[in-house]
Amino acid sequence: MAGECSSKEVQRLLEAITSSDVVEIRVQLLTKLGESDVYDKSDLASLIASLTMFWEDFTCLDISQCMLNKIILHVAAKKIESDISGCLGHFLSLGIKASIWCGKHLNMTLMSTEESEEEEHSNLFFQMLLDLLRYSAACFSALARYPISDAKELMDIVEKCTFEQLNLAKNSISEIKRMNAFGLEVMKAAQLVLDAVIRLCKVYSDSVNLDFVYASAENGGKSMDCEEADKANHVVSIIKCTVKQFCDLGVLAANDGGSLVTLLNSSWKGVVTLLQLGKGAFATKLNVADILLMLVSLASDSLRCAAESWFSLLTERVSVSEAKRIFLPVKFYLINAVRISSQYPCQAFSAYKEIALCVLIISTFRILLSKEELLTSASEVLVELLEPISVHLLNSFLNSAQLKQEDKFLILNWLFDENDLSFVAVDLSNGTEATQKDAIFSLSSDNMHGARMLVLGRVSLFLNLLKSAPDLENDVRLGIARKLGWLLDVLVDEDVYSSCLTLQIPTPYGPGKTPEVAYQSMFFSILHALKTFMISVSSSVAWSEVESFLITNIFHPHFLCWEIVMELWCFLVRHAGADMVNDIVEKLCALLSYVASSESVLVPCSGLRKIARSICMLLKHVSQPTVDQVYNTIVGSNRSHSSQSSSIMLVALLMEGFPLNLLSHKTRSVATQRILKEYFQFMESFADASSRDCSSGVFGAPVFALSAALQSLQVSVSDIDMKTLGFLVSLIQRYRETVENLTKDHHRKLLSETLSIISNVKHLYTSDGMEEVIFELQNLFISGPAVSDPQLYECKPNLATFMAGFGHTELAENDDNGSTKRSAVLELYHMLLSEQHWAFVHLAMETFGYFAARTSCSQLWRFVPQNAALSFDLDLGDEANEERFLAELKVFLEKERALLTMTPSSDQCQLLIQEGEILKQVIQKYQNTDLGAVGCEEMCRDVENQPRKRRKLPDGITQGVELLQSGLKVISDGIPHLEQNHFDHAGLHNKFLTHFLHLEELIGQLVGLAASV
Repeated sequence: MAGECSSKEVQRLLEAITSSDVVEIRVQLLTKLGESDVYDKSDLASLIASLTMFWEDFTCLDISQCMLNKIILHVAAKKIESDISGCLGHFLSLGIKASIWCGKHLNMTLMSTEESEEEEHSNLFFQMLLDLLRYSAACFSALARYPISDAKELMDIVEKCTFEQLNLAKNSISEIKRMNAFGLEVMKAAQLVLDAVIRLCKVYSDSVNLDFVYASAENGGKSMDCEEADKANHVVSIIKCTVKQFCDLGVLAANDGGSLVTLLNSSWKGVVTLLQLGKGAFATKLNVADILLMLVSLASDSLRCAAESWFSLLTERVSVSEAKRIFLPVKFYLINAVRISSQYPCQAFSAYKEIALCVLIISTFRILLSKEELLTSASEVLVELLEPISVHLLNSFLNSAQLKQEDKFLILNWLFDENDLSFVAVDLSNGTEATQKDAIFSLSSDNMHGARMLVLGRVSLFLNLLKSAPDLENDVRLGIARKLGWLLDVLVDEDVYSSCLTLQIPTPYGPGKTPEVAYQSMFFSILHALKTFMISVSSSVAWSEVESFLITNIFHPHFLCWEIVMELWCFLVRHAGADMVNDIVEKLCALLSYVASSESVLVPCSGLRKIARSICMLLKHVSQPTVDQVYNTIVGSNRSHSSQSSSIMLVALLMEGFPLNLLSHKTRSVATQRILKEYFQFMESFADASSRDCSSGVFGAPVFALSAALQSLQVSVSDIDMKTLGFLVSLIQRYRETVENLTKDHHRKLLSETLSIISNVKHLYTSDGMEEVIFELQNLFISGPAVSDPQLYECKPNLATFMAGFGHTELAENDDNGSTKRSAVLELYHMLLSEQHWAFVHLAMETFGYFAARTSCSQLWRFVPQNAALSFDLDLGDEANEERFLAELKVFLEKERALLTMTPSSDQCQLLIQEGEILKQVIQKYQNTDLGAVGCEEMCRDVENQPRKRRKLPDGITQGVELLQSGLKVISDGIPHLEQNHFDHAGLHNKFLTHFLHLEELIGQLVGLAASV
């Protein structure tokens, strides 16, 4: 029966225990001692010191000796709940000794359990381990009840006890799977230890003067010689040790495979809690960057393991539940990383490269998963769980008020480096997605630059930053705005270009914290992100950078980049104020007037046509008065430019789709009448004007204007009459008769445009003059002397459109000796369908498909030649097959019932990559060209196969240039005499020199042009 024990009785029992060599007797005496209550502090200290001495440090597990140690722990645990303020060190020393001993015997016990069926020894040891873990938790709780000691010896004991007991808890948890029935109990007991040490750290941190903690941090960690400083250093040591052990436990739980979820949660939450103690004062003494590196490493390792598992056996679809099982722990790591980096960005900044790389890997992994049909569910789950928190992790640096602006710009420059666009590093991305996966997860922050497999991930990450702009500070928005040019530069890359047009990526859609995931083209994702960014920065300092970006790239040479920039311009004018819109349009019209020239209006890629194209796109999104204003500025009575310049600009605008239908009714009526009037006037004067006007202005401008305007003008049947057919016949005849190349070129262009006009006026196909037109076209393209003219191919696109119109006419259903008109139509179709240029094949199919769907002819097969381009085998190219052509035609006729969304095949993607490579070469050539020394280049023609004839300048011009050079030398020789003779007219001398230098520059340019011809 338990009762009070006097000091003499305690002493007597201790002496008896010491003098006895029999373990069983010691056990009995300790049991009796443990059942009694000791109230005297000196006796309690003596008792615990003796218990520590009695602890058996045997090398082999003996039941009786193990029982003795268990009784010692039982006695000590019972006494620790009393007032132990005077003997804390004794209890802790016992805990240290017991922890070291249990740690040493833990592995030995587990090995013996596996080798032997005898479980009595191991069961006793595990029971004692449980008792020791509970005793450790009691020790930490006891320490929390008393003030921090200022005794150096006790401080050392507390620190050592903290380390040993946490180390034992960690080692025990690492082996719980081998403990069989005891595993769960050991886990619960170890969790008690972790909870108790967290409470102790909280109590200790609250009782320390934080000024000494900060002072120690500023002092480089050197201890300061005072009592409060010693206490602060003591608490810092305990917290450091605890954080280290908790991180190790977190890594252990992460590597376990998911069975230690509770430990995973408590360990990393414990780390976050410890870092927050003292309002973050103790975090200044810890290596926060290392903790973050552990978390991002765990996240990357988990993703790598998932990738290895999924890509190794791509035989069945990865389920949503499986993806969530993998990604939820990764999200947990990232959430804790966000918490730490948000609170301590300055300490974490040293690890920004590794953290940014982890975010970039997640972004790239998302793209990689979306490319595999069986992994699309995993890609959707990644978008839902990981992508938002990963971007938040990066923004915890970018949005921090504690980091300097240059630090934030450094992160953006490191992620989106303009000098990294050459991708000079070894390309590890060739091959399958599995190969790319290995390359992605093998990268480090030192070798990631230049890695092609990350380029799409960079684009995706940049888009996410653009979309998160509403939540970013102004300095970060400014940094992102300065990187908009990087986005266009990277879109020039062939892989990005092809992915932009074909890749469908999962994107969060809808309001709320849990939006749905929908698939969206990467191209539209880019537009959406850029528009979101424009709205976010519209009233910030970054807007000037956005304006500069839009202005600089309004004539970007890459068509995809230009499309994106123009869409942003259209978005701007749709929502901008009237004054801004009018100012933009006015400046573009002034630029159009400045570059207008008759030589460039018919060149699709010339500066004039590019500006006109931009204006026309913008006008589709502005108000009606603005459209009227532009038209009146160009061709109205209040215009300031010449009639020829006005005609040039009008033709350029119409050819680029000027929205005539958006004009006010009155202005549109005036415009229509003007276009038709000038067209008829030109036809009437064609016989006289053809030989006289070809060398000046845009010959036949009214024809080009009407051809371009017919798409939007509502022209009545009576407006365009039979004269057009007669005009076309005259053009064909003059083309055959003309020898001079310049005139022939003008006639060929007019012929093509007139075919386009007729194709839009259906009633002309039933006119009497159409038969003559057909015969003339047959003679021109098939049987006449002009068939060998290599330039005639320029007319074939509009000829194909013209031929489609015969679907609305009646063609005689005769035998082979039937209607000559039908035979001519048949031969023209034979010619078009036999063309083997890919562009003509497409046009011919479109034409014949339209014709076949609307004509009443029952013998369509007669219109298909044996050598039709699509009847040839695609692989060999030498075997014609009529069934193949009919199959392709059937697909074409049924295309309206095709799905709106299509998954591109690998062949299509490869073709886009090849196209991207060609476009990239064009851009590089453009960037390396001195634009001031060359004129407009006609990029749309395939000029490589055309004969290049060097034209010689007339003798008068050559002699004049030589005289200018001679005169320039004479003036140069006389300048020194000017200064000598007019020393009192320094102003005159300076003015003369200025004009002379300008003259010298102009003559130099003229000489260069003459030499290049």
